Amino acid sequence: MSASTKSGFNSPEWSELILDGAQAFDLDLDRHHTDLFAAHAAELLHWNKIINLTTITDPYEVAVKHFVDSLAPAKQISPGAVLLDIGSGGGFPGIPLKVVIPSLSVTLIDASRKKVNFLQHVIRTLNLEGIEALHIRAEDLAGDPAYQKHFDSITSRALTDLKSFVHQALPLLGSNGDIIA
Repeated sequence: MSASTKSGFNSPEWSELILDGAQAFDLDLDRHHTDLFAAHAAELLHWNKIINLTTITDPYEVAVKHFVDSLAPAKQISPGAVLLDIGSGGGFPGIPLKVVIPSLSVTLIDASRKKVNFLQHVIRTLNLEGIEALHIRAEDLAGDPAYQKHFDSITSRALTDLKSFVHQALPLLGSNGDIIA
């Protein structure tokens, strides 16, 4: 990693980290994708000064641990799928997945109102469509008949142990759906 990689999210080196990482998952991304990721990353660090969104603030680590890691399940999610991201926090993996699979219908949920406000801001900033952020817990969402067995894929990163995540996700998962942790 060069010093310029650490200089910011708009550097060619930062973009290359993401492009190379995406290729490892057989994803063909371009500068448009990395520009959206850079805008997301800049907002993440700006808002992180006010609310706790992440402890990862080094540009290199943000690229690898947030964006590239979020792309890992992309090939397992069908275009046009209905995706739920439980405990979305800073928007990972839901927002990067929406960026690389624009046909997804994405619902991001988090129990923290401040984090949901951030997510809604990023959705507007990136001008994303077909994505919403809700201030609700998974257990409460499962109580709404409109969301029961509704999702094709359900993701989460570092929310809870696997058993608890599966317990939260199952009432929301459609038949033949996938849980990705």
